[in-house]
Amino acid sequence: MKKIPIAICLVAVLVLVVAVSLGSNPITTGVSEKPDVVIPMSASRPGCEKTNWCYTPSEITTSVGKTVTWLNDDSGFHTVTSGYYDKSDGTFDSGHIDPEKTFSYTFDKVGDFHYFCNLHPWMEGTVIVK
Repeated sequence: MKKIPIAICLVAVLVLVVAVSLGSNPITTGVSEKPDVVIPMSASRPGCEKTNWCYTPSEITTSVGKTVTWLNDDSGFHTVTSGYYDKSDGTFDSGHIDPEKTFSYTFDKVGDFHYFCNLHPWMEGTVIVK
């Protein structure tokens, strides 16, 4: 009969050890930091441009040397491509960003950097670097 209480204690200790280790190492979705700009759900459908929520926020201000991170929170692919839909300027291009994935770019000079989505021409945003 003494074996059952010992087994229960061992199981309880094991559960406690697992709980503590999970608490110190939380499970994440792959995003290590809070993104600066989010591509929200349904941005792939026309209409988000009417209220400027295709990239949220649609305009962001940062400093030289800072990195801006975009998170694709939509269910489809998107891009973050510098320039305008009819003419990319080649400064940065994320390529296709999978859902729940991020793209980051470090801005090394002052200026206004317009960007868009190659797949959805109504999606536009601006990074202002001071």
